[in-house]
Amino acid sequence: MRIAAAALALAAAGSAEAASVSVRPYGRLSDGRAVEQVTLENDQGMVVKLIGYGAIVTDVIVPDAKGKRENVALGFGNLRDYETENDPAFGAVMGRYSGRIANARFTLDGREVKLTANDRENALHGGPGSFDKKLWTISTFKRGGTVGAVLIYSSPHGEQNFPGKLDLKVTYTLRASNALRIDYEARTDRPTVLNVTNHSYFNLSGAGSGSVRNHVLRIDSDAILETDERGIPTGRTIPVEGTPFDFRRPTAIGAKIDMPHPQMTGRRGFNHSWVLRNEGKLLRVAEVADPASGRGLVVMTTEPSLHAYTGNWFAPGLRGAQGKPYRPHDGLALETQHYPDAPNRPDFPSTLLQPGETFRSTTIYRFTADGAAK
Repeated sequence: MRIAAAALALAAAGSAEAASVSVRPYGRLSDGRAVEQVTLENDQGMVVKLIGYGAIVTDVIVPDAKGKRENVALGFGNLRDYETENDPAFGAVMGRYSGRIANARFTLDGREVKLTANDRENALHGGPGSFDKKLWTISTFKRGGTVGAVLIYSSPHGEQNFPGKLDLKVTYTLRASNALRIDYEARTDRPTVLNVTNHSYFNLSGAGSGSVRNHVLRIDSDAILETDERGIPTGRTIPVEGTPFDFRRPTAIGAKIDMPHPQMTGRRGFNHSWVLRNEGKLLRVAEVADPASGRGLVVMTTEPSLHAYTGNWFAPGLRGAQGKPYRPHDGLALETQHYPDAPNRPDFPSTLLQPGETFRSTTIYRFTADGAAK
C-alpha cells in the first residue's frame, strides 16, 4: 500500500511538472501597441494559445484517437488578419452584447439607449467596437497540473453607447482532463446590460480540413428561439421535434443542414439559438463527435442559450493559419450566452447588471479522443 501511494504521489508530481504556461511577443497592432501570446499546455498533449487582442483563443491543439495532434480552432496566423473587418471574430470574447439587439436600441430605467447599427438596422455584438477589437491585459497562473490566464478589460462608460463603466475579467483555465474552462466576471458602476460569449469555431478534423457536415452533434434542448428574417427573436419558441433543429439524439450536421424549414430560409445553414433548461447550473448541454478523427467535444455552461453557427457567411478568399481557405460550413461555433434582444423583451432571462452586483458565467469545452477513428 505504501509503494502504491508513493507511486501515485510521484505520478501526480510528474503531471504537475508537465503542465506549463509561457508568454511570448505576438506582434504589434497597426497603432504600435504590443500584443502577447500565452501558451497553456497540460500533460495530456493539449495546448491552448491565446492573445491579449480580443482575448482571442488562436489555437486549441488536441490529440485524435491515434494520438495525432491537430489545431481544431479556426483562426489566423498573424495579428494583422485579426485586425481586419473580414475577421469572423475567430476565438474572441464578444460584447458588450453578444447577438443582436433590434433596431439598435433599448430602454433602460425609462431612458432610450441608442446603439450603432452594424447588421442592417440592428446592433450585432453591441455594434462596432466589440470586445474582439480591444487590447486586454494578461496575467498567468499555474496551480499544480492546472494552468491558466486571466484577461482584464475595462470598458468605459458610453463605449458602444452602453451606460456604465464595465470591468470585465475572463479566466481561461486548462485542466488535466483536456477541458478548457472559461469564467467570466463583471461589475458596473451604473445600470447596464451585458451578454458575453467566446466566439471560437471548431473543426474536430483540424482547422482547414474542410466541412463539419460529417460532425455528429447532440444538443440537450427541445426548442429554439423563433426569429424573423433579420435574426431578431419574435418572443416565441419552436419545438425541435420534426424540424432540422432536433439534435436531441446524436445526428450528423449534414443530415439536417439542408432540410427545408421557414426558420432556415435565407440562413445558408444553422445560425440559431437553442433554449437550455439548466436554470443557471453548470451542466452538460451539447456534444460533438468527429467519426473521421475520433475527437469529441463536450460543452457545459451556466448560460440559458446555446447559439450554434456553421460559418454560413464566411467571405470568399478567407484563409486561415493553415494557408487553406475557410469556406462556409468549415467550422462550428457553439456560443453559450443569454438570448438575443433580451433588453427589449422582459419575458426573456434578464441581462440587466446593477451596481453592487457581480455578473458570473462559466463555460467548459472538454475534448476527448475516444471515438472510432477511420
